[in-house]
Amino acid sequence: MAFKYTVERILEIVGETAEYAGAYEGKITGISSLKEAAGGDLSFLGNPKYRSDVDVSEASVLLLPKDFVGAPKDGQLHIKLENPSFALALICRDMENTLQPKPEPGVHPSAVVDPTAVVSPLASIGPLCVIGKGAVIGAAVLEAQVSVGRYAKIADDAYLFPRVVVADYCEVGPRNRLQAGCIIGSDGYGYEYYEGAHQRVPQIGKVVTAEDVDIGANTTIDRARFGSTYIGAGTKIDNQVQIAHNVRIGQHCLIVAQVGISGSTTLGDGVVVAGQAGIAGHLQIGSGAMIAGGTAVTSSLEPKVKVRGYPAEPMMLFNRISILQRKLPELFKRFDQLEKTVESLNK
Repeated sequence: MAFKYTVERILEIVGETAEYAGAYEGKITGISSLKEAAGGDLSFLGNPKYRSDVDVSEASVLLLPKDFVGAPKDGQLHIKLENPSFALALICRDMENTLQPKPEPGVHPSAVVDPTAVVSPLASIGPLCVIGKGAVIGAAVLEAQVSVGRYAKIADDAYLFPRVVVADYCEVGPRNRLQAGCIIGSDGYGYEYYEGAHQRVPQIGKVVTAEDVDIGANTTIDRARFGSTYIGAGTKIDNQVQIAHNVRIGQHCLIVAQVGISGSTTLGDGVVVAGQAGIAGHLQIGSGAMIAGGTAVTSSLEPKVKVRGYPAEPMMLFNRISILQRKLPELFKRFDQLEKTVESLNK
């Protein structure tokens, strides 16, 4: 991916509050880590442990924290900011718009749009998309092979990547980003054992996502048995996550890869669930709770707690137990020696 950015453009993006030292007259043609950067590259210091890499970096422009102490090399520019990592994100966002421009509005000739569907003239409907009866599509982008079910709604500025499925009656909020292959509104997993067989329980609810929700590739969010499965504003969901029927997730939560959340569980605002954690059904997870990777949550959690382990327990307790477990072989060895000593004394 080729691009050329002037220093003036970079300063314009990161804001007027930036301080800078040194000078670079050329253009930025790449982004690299501090150690790997070469002339013409942009780099940044986001983690203090890489402070020493700044001194050896060959990057032409470096984004640094405001408290950084050090002088640039000849032909090198230091830009000091409150948050270099976020400044880099702003630059990359601008580059993304250049490298991956938003498709022009219109409906591709190969798309199948039901006559009763309402599609905004500002929408971009890609090749082989299927839009069902009564669906409403705002000024959104649907890339290739997106399927939108009957009476589903896609709000303005949503972006659906290839092979996304939004099932019947589901609603995708403004500025959502749905990555390739994710499925919104698959059947909830509901069965009743009756007369010697598992009988399917119809799932007649829907999925609703609020504004600014991101959903990762191949993630599945099940429709509710009745009512709605709900994803709150600003929540970011990673790849290969399973969210079951009637789950309700608050605002600005972070849910990392391969998490599973069972039915009818509620997450408050700002909950963080790390990779491969599992949460049982019908639980209440308080706002601000943090669940470590691989944790099995089997009971409700209070707000702002940090848990880890299988089953979940307070993180500090888990860490103490882990340290003690490492000492068990030596403790058993000492206990065995003590037992032998006692036996010899008795004799």
